[in-house]
Amino acid sequence: MKKFIYVICLVMFVIVGALCVPQKEEYDYLRLHIRANSNSAVDQSVKYEIKAFLVEYLTPEFCNIESKEKAIQVVEEKSVELSKKCDQILRNKGFNYSVNIKVSNEYFPTRTYSNTTLESGYYDAVIVELGEAEGDNWWCVMYPPLCFVNKNENNIQIKYKSKIAEWFDYLFN
Repeated sequence: MKKFIYVICLVMFVIVGALCVPQKEEYDYLRLHIRANSNSAVDQSVKYEIKAFLVEYLTPEFCNIESKEKAIQVVEEKSVELSKKCDQILRNKGFNYSVNIKVSNEYFPTRTYSNTTLESGYYDAVIVELGEAEGDNWWCVMYPPLCFVNKNENNIQIKYKSKIAEWFDYLFN
């Protein structure tokens, strides 16, 4: 009976909290947005090579990150190295333009990743501009690492935390 009362109180707390908390405009996500130089087939192709490199390179960096702020810090610390490596990929493919990597707060439309839907709005994002950055783009979520959920060939364990799950564990275990 005592556990049942705890569950009812917890459910009511969640419902009241959801109704009373104003909708926040800044989301606790860090997105990755890669903008191709143009819509030509070669520019679009190299965009996907840059994407593959970034996801592979950043997967081990992001597997234990527990906040958006820490994710931004890691990207900012690695931005010069990432830019150099992306520029090298572009040069090796014969492109004469370079990459610009920055962290910015920008508008994104509604997007669904697996079972997670992010509503349209302004999000912090790692912006990767290839050359003129006038072509079609590619994006995903770096934190929490929704870009990286299928990258497990190196047995990297990605941990997700839930305060509600922690409360249930505390109450019932």
